[in-house]
Amino acid sequence: MLSPDGGGLIPSDRVQGTEVFRSGGEHIGHIDRLMIDKETGRVAYAVLAFGGFLGVGERHCPVPWSLLRYSDELGGYEINVADEQLRGAPAIEPSEKSWTSRERDQHIHEHFNVPGYWV
Repeated sequence: MLSPDGGGLIPSDRVQGTEVFRSGGEHIGHIDRLMIDKETGRVAYAVLAFGGFLGVGERHCPVPWSLLRYSDELGGYEINVADEQLRGAPAIEPSEKSWTSRERDQHIHEHFNVPGYWV
């Protein structure tokens, strides 16, 4: 669906900080940053920041981009994952800027039970 401003594209800096909700509208956290495949240019992950208080104790988990859908109604992204699945997701350190391990990618996608973005 095209957005009201006339296009289906959005700058990455507008995605960062966008709130994330469960399908029922419950607030989970926000998108801390996007991870982009350098070879294909595809968005691979949204690093979801959640938990903690005022940024202290937050977990940062890469979530496959394919699991997120933008909701105009919520003004943020929706994801349909169970709380325990999200809490058990592989986490990264906020200071970690990139990684190159296909094994790590595979682990993340297996955890969320979705095919890899590289397939």
